[in-house]
Amino acid sequence: MRHSIVQTLMKALEERDHITEGHADRLSVMLEEMGRCLGLPSSAVADLRLFAKFHDMGKVGIPDSILKKPGRLTPDEMKIMQQHCEIGFRIAKASIDLEPISDWILKHHENWDGSGYPLGLAGEAIPLQCRILSIVDAYDAMTSDRPYRKAMTKKDAIEELLRCSGSQFEPELVDSFLSLLANNESDR
Repeated sequence: MRHSIVQTLMKALEERDHITEGHADRLSVMLEEMGRCLGLPSSAVADLRLFAKFHDMGKVGIPDSILKKPGRLTPDEMKIMQQHCEIGFRIAKASIDLEPISDWILKHHENWDGSGYPLGLAGEAIPLQCRILSIVDAYDAMTSDRPYRKAMTKKDAIEELLRCSGSQFEPELVDSFLSLLANNESDR
């Protein structure tokens, strides 16, 4: 029964946010690879996969006019969009299956230098899982088409990750992710 409710919630999110179609699946794969690269135990890797699927579930509470807007958001619209972290946190806290990742859902937009939201956490005060997701999520977002812009090249996305290393992203994790990307490219 609980599994059915979680699956229904996932489907509702997919239907609501066509913009990021396939995003959660790509994140799930990349987070699993990153977790293994960092030597995390299999249970932690499984939690990362769950986190990939549900990190943005709070978007179900964001109006379509903002969620699907083709241009840049106004400051007021951005404040509303930022509420998806807290909305997702409250939804996850109410589900026995998602409660273990609820704190990560709340904190997944925190930045290494403290400039993120909603709590303004910095450095290692941000859960490791959130620090990993922020890098992988940004890379996938940059290398995917969005209504308001075309996808960047992988090279440009990597340059952006390097530029934001130490501010938005934890430098050591950026290095690990770039090594993972390089290894994946050499395997092809």
